[in-house]
Order: sequence, then C-alpha cells, then structure tokens
Amino acid sequence: MLGENPDDPRLDVKRLAGEPYHRLRVGNWRVIYDRQDQLRIISIERTKPRRDAYK
Repeated sequence: MLGENPDDPRLDVKRLAGEPYHRLRVGNWRVIYDRQDQLRIISIERTKPRRDAYK
C-alpha cells in the first residue's frame, strides 16, 4: 500500500520534523523511510520498535 500511494490517508504516515524522512507507524513498530516523489522511489532507512526508532 505504501508503494502504491504513500499519501493514502489510511496509512499512519508523518514527515519527521527537521529531517528529510517520513515514518510509517505499524503497531509498536516504526518504519523510517525517504521519499523521492519525482522518481517514485521509497528507500527504507530503518525499521525498529517505537522505543528505539528515533534514537
């Protein structure tokens, strides 16, 4: 779903303040990723439990 439409309102996605990344919330896990909309590329930077994702 993220790869098809990263702006889908059903996804819990936010842009991270002060960083070029976005985060996808999946339960207690966070997927931190970079979007290159012009090229339609999503690069996963890290996937971690919530307590460790922003360190």
